[in-house]
Amino acid sequence: MFEPIGPHVQKNEPEPGYVEEMHLMGDLEDIYRKVSNGERLTREEGVRLYNTDNILALGHMANLVRERINGANTYFVKNYYLNYTNICELDCKFCSFYRKEGQEGAFLMSLDQIFNIVKGDKENITEMHMVGGLHNGLPYDYYLDLLRGIKKIDPRIYIKAFTAVEIEFFARLYGLTVERVLLDLKEAGLDAMPGGGAEIFSQRVREKMFADKIGAEEWISVIKTAHRLGIPSNATMLYGHMEKVEERVDHLIRLREVQDETKGFFAFIPLAYHPHVEDSTQWATGIDNLKSIAVGRLMLDNFPHIKAYWISMGPKVAQISLSFGADDLDGTVRDERVFHMAGASTENALTKRQLVKLIKDAGRVPIERDALYHAIEGFA
Repeated sequence: MFEPIGPHVQKNEPEPGYVEEMHLMGDLEDIYRKVSNGERLTREEGVRLYNTDNILALGHMANLVRERINGANTYFVKNYYLNYTNICELDCKFCSFYRKEGQEGAFLMSLDQIFNIVKGDKENITEMHMVGGLHNGLPYDYYLDLLRGIKKIDPRIYIKAFTAVEIEFFARLYGLTVERVLLDLKEAGLDAMPGGGAEIFSQRVREKMFADKIGAEEWISVIKTAHRLGIPSNATMLYGHMEKVEERVDHLIRLREVQDETKGFFAFIPLAYHPHVEDSTQWATGIDNLKSIAVGRLMLDNFPHIKAYWISMGPKVAQISLSFGADDLDGTVRDERVFHMAGASTENALTKRQLVKLIKDAGRVPIERDALYHAIEGFA
């Protein structure tokens, strides 16, 4: 069974300065006591944390847990985000990425195109992150040959590919079981899965925003199967649209329960929703971003890492989140398209030098990692 790096460490003694800090907690004092003692938080407490205006107290508690698990270490990876197609059979209302075949902006990359990218830039790629639309016109071998081809170019490249939504789609399209698909992909070179497609587990929201996408039970079932087969993954939550605070907390608790069972999640990644129109009132603010990082760190006591996805929230807020529970800035994230096609104004990539500066200026210790959170290079 896969064991994530940086397991949760229970601590039953108060942190230094405990008494002096109590007066800063206000009506969160009872929760602070539990956090200081390493006790698991309840649903009601998670809702209170999301609803609090005491953002500094919230950040302080999340930082206690962050430093308890990871100290000042802050991780990043040299990764390339490859979206092999945006042609998709679904019509999710929240998605700006997908296109129908023949529609303007639709694309499908050939294997040779992908392999040429990898060959030309393999020295700058530690991890390949690959997701795409649900294209019902591709043969099964496209995906297997894609993995085999990348590993042939450089077997050291760690491949994190295909969301649970894609895996379920492959099984349905090709008449296979989810387990068979995962075993075939693993044999071909799949190392891990990204956490996308979870969106928000609320059935109410799913029916209104992405009714055709697999539901929470199916997503969780695919992830559990992957973890059982030794394929680790991340986990995500899409927030800042029509969901309620209670639905965010319910989502976190379900992820926590899966992790209790499988221990297969690397990191939790809250993803801020990017609305289609400029005057939309449904968008995540900087405070929403920091709360989602902090509450995630506090509720997900069994997750080794919390990732601040700078593409989604912007590098500056991501930098601040390193004091609100996050210990990972993702990476160079070269050529990301999903959020940028939704209107993200962030850069298409950050250099290693830029990431190191962001981390150092936040008072943290930058560590370039591999996909398993093993240190490649430190920048003390």
